[in-house]
Amino acid sequence: MTASIPYIRDFDPAYGQLVSLSHHVRRLTANNPSPFSGWGTNVYIIGKGDVNVVDPGPDTDDHFDTLICALKGERVTRVFVTHHHLDHSPMANRLAAHFGCKTYGLGPAHYHLTSTDIPLEAGDDQHFVPDIKIRDGQTFEGDGWTLEAVHTPGHTSNHMCYAVGDDNGLICGDHIMAWSTSVISPPDGDMGDYLHSLQKVLDRDYATLWPGHGAAITDPAPFIRAYIAHRHDRNAQILSQLKSGKSRIKDMVPVMYANVDKGLHPAACHSVLAHIIHMVKNGTITCEGEPELDSQYHLA
Repeated sequence: MTASIPYIRDFDPAYGQLVSLSHHVRRLTANNPSPFSGWGTNVYIIGKGDVNVVDPGPDTDDHFDTLICALKGERVTRVFVTHHHLDHSPMANRLAAHFGCKTYGLGPAHYHLTSTDIPLEAGDDQHFVPDIKIRDGQTFEGDGWTLEAVHTPGHTSNHMCYAVGDDNGLICGDHIMAWSTSVISPPDGDMGDYLHSLQKVLDRDYATLWPGHGAAITDPAPFIRAYIAHRHDRNAQILSQLKSGKSRIKDMVPVMYANVDKGLHPAACHSVLAHIIHMVKNGTITCEGEPELDSQYHLA
């Protein structure tokens, strides 16, 4: 039994429309639904008149036209990305070029998929490199608002959230989502980093979380605590599988994710691997050689 996360799965994407979320934040949801992106990628617009955009989404002509129409009469002065996945960052360069501004982000991820890796989510955007590389805690000012970069590695090594001053809200990309857990896929995804980043966001006591997909989380503290408890429960499940004699991830996943669409089991395998790597590091589990998908694992 895993921890009960109070998911929010009632969401109207209102495709093509700007939805006001707070005094300074509006959302436009890209029409790119998928099993990993839910209803589509949430594009966030901060401010009015001269605005900043976070996660402009996929680079398609339809989405570009929708953005330009929605932003009519306004000027984009900065384009930020939370991380370099194909459903979040590809539109950044095109949108910035249209408005004559710069792109901002932490920089490239530590690792990218190779030809032998199983592609997860929308895949890596290996073509995007931000014009301006930012750092944790760096702030940017607008008309009556500030945007603070909050480094939250785990989902990816270069994942950055953005806190909107005065509104006490956090644009959190794929770090925390209302409708689902986030995929943590090694080698770039790291479970230890992820648990640390979840605690970092919890400690900051934001009033609202605005995820990269789906609805806003308006009561973040219990939600994040449940997210953390869920990960600890997964660790316990892995230990239980090892005690029952299952030593390979491919044998654990069908049991641990029995109620999940089998099409998502490859992603689940990577998530279990992330847990196991973390448990190998802390000495709970051992394996012969480096921990990999096909390795055999044992209780320490």
